[in-house]
Formats: sequence, structure tokens, C-alpha cells
Amino acid sequence: MSGVASKVGDLAFKAFTAGLGVTTIWLTATFSVNIYRGLSWHNAQQKLAEEESQDQSQ
Repeated sequence: MSGVASKVGDLAFKAFTAGLGVTTIWLTATFSVNIYRGLSWHNAQQKLAEEESQDQSQ
């Protein structure tokens, strides 16, 4: 019986570590996408501010 329990525990541990690996990859990917989107938004805001300041100076 202990052999079966050992195999079940081993499979549970492998599933858990695989889940952690997938979660890590998912969080890394979504973090990278969010950084890119945030920088894009920030650059767009700077361009809008520059255009507004040019329009007011004319």
C-alpha cells in the first residue's frame, strides 16, 4: 500500500510543480504585455500633450 501512496504523492508533487511552472510562464507573459501596453499608453499621452502645447502656441 505504501508503494501506491508514494506514487500518488509523487504524481501530486509533479502536477503541483508543473502548475507552478505554467503559472510562472503565464504571469511573465502577461506582465510583459502589460509593460508594453503601459509604455505605449504613456508615449501616446506624451504625443497628445506635445500636440496640445503646439496648438496653443500658434
